[in-house]
Amino acid sequence: MKNINKTIIYVLMIAVPLMGCDTEELHNLNINPQAVNEIDVNFIFTAAQIGTASGGASGDNRIIDWRTNIGMASYLIQQLANAGGGIAPGDKYIENFESNNAPFEFFYGDALKNISEVLRQTGPGGYDEGNKNNLRQATRMLRVLNFHRLTDFYGNIPYFDALNGMEGVFFPEYDAQPAIYADMLNELEEATSLLDTSLPDEGFSTSDLVYQGDVEKWRRFGYSLMLRLAMRVSNVDPDMANEYVTKAVAGGVMQSNADNFLVPMSEGPSLWINQNGLSRAFYPGDGGQPAFMSKTLIDWLKADAASEDQVDPRLMILSGGIAQWTANAWNPINTNPLEQRGLPNGYDAAGIEEMEGGEVDQQTTFSRINYLLLQLDAPYMLMNYAESAFLQAEALERGIGSGISRDAGSHYEDGVRAAMQMYTPFHSSLSVSDGQVDAYLARHPYGQEKPALEMIGEQMWVSKFLNWWEAWSDWRRTGYPQLTPTNHPLNMTQGQIMRRLRYPAQEAASNEHFATGSTQPDTFLTKVWWDGGPAD
Repeated sequence: MKNINKTIIYVLMIAVPLMGCDTEELHNLNINPQAVNEIDVNFIFTAAQIGTASGGASGDNRIIDWRTNIGMASYLIQQLANAGGGIAPGDKYIENFESNNAPFEFFYGDALKNISEVLRQTGPGGYDEGNKNNLRQATRMLRVLNFHRLTDFYGNIPYFDALNGMEGVFFPEYDAQPAIYADMLNELEEATSLLDTSLPDEGFSTSDLVYQGDVEKWRRFGYSLMLRLAMRVSNVDPDMANEYVTKAVAGGVMQSNADNFLVPMSEGPSLWINQNGLSRAFYPGDGGQPAFMSKTLIDWLKADAASEDQVDPRLMILSGGIAQWTANAWNPINTNPLEQRGLPNGYDAAGIEEMEGGEVDQQTTFSRINYLLLQLDAPYMLMNYAESAFLQAEALERGIGSGISRDAGSHYEDGVRAAMQMYTPFHSSLSVSDGQVDAYLARHPYGQEKPALEMIGEQMWVSKFLNWWEAWSDWRRTGYPQLTPTNHPLNMTQGQIMRRLRYPAQEAASNEHFATGSTQPDTFLTKVWWDGGPAD
């Protein structure tokens, strides 16, 4: 007891002087001097661009490309093929839960999260309210780009209430795709109109990896994205398509490959953030996903050519030939364009060997993607001028919108030229001369060897190489190219090409709004709203 009393007296003797101390110093002990209360939105905008390109600046940037862009979309639209190794749900029409989950998890969890923060801080009540106008409008366009890809994968998604966790909305309601598209087009119209070249830079040029703050290029991108979305709904909502095709053309879409939306990547300092996630997915020893070209695409590029100069100039740009690729070397085996062979879709290794009549070394038999397109610091192309040219040609052929200058054939030829000459940012050797383009166009005159819409659709398909999820969306809308489905014994679609992704199981189980708001039935063959079949 005496010891206890002594302890109490000792504590009181210490406490009395402290009661008279400056309490602010004591309070400051609980403040982390390295904590950040505000982050410059310019940095967040840069992170949003990186996340939009390679799936995530905060995680493994291979995953979304590996699982969905490659594993699902590239095989579904038969530009790549896979007879063993990696994942290939799109080649065999089977389920891979990570392929389903990746866009939902990565877009909401990374790019759209950063985009939402930029808009919050530059909007009402934000610490940058009234500042950084051009960065804000560019961010709105990025938001549309990410949301339109999400809704095109799944159909109905959380949109208006999404990313409002700070306001207590943890399980947002689902919105119907027609309402989402109407709002996205309105967002593009407003954002493009509010861009202002007379305003101060405010750090926009240094934070903008794509256009270095060039407001006119952002405006052309916004109107080109508007043109894409307007044509995407053209089979199901012709009034909306007419209205926004007209507005996009009047506003001014991309004019050349100098307007292409290319996000630059880098080998360092972080392989998880700065490197090209698409390249990493294929890189031997890292992702290791097989990189074989599909027979469908190789045969199309060769197109009954009788000599090397009659082969599509893109053949040996998209393909590096028949080659072995290790972590240390690229070893070409056959680079003769006429002897390139694509791997058929829908077969496993045993099926290929049965077809070939014996043992097959795939590496020495079938063509691969050109390794020059798959460097770790290769840029990531999200949109190109060729698409705008092809969409204008299609709009003219179908009588959609007004105000498009020149004729459909001229826009088609512009698109082909741009699509052939857009690969030099990947490597200077991947060039095609004007003479080569002219010779190709002379051999394949517009609207003569095939119907005009089919030629446009096929060219747009080829122009989306590496951007396979967009090629998949184009195919679902137009029906071109006319693909022959595969029929692997384990397929889940009765031999039909998949039309959408299934929602993540966790989302279906946890969000109370899923049952009443999502696109149903939640199968691979349920079409999203705008997938009304090919145009007449």
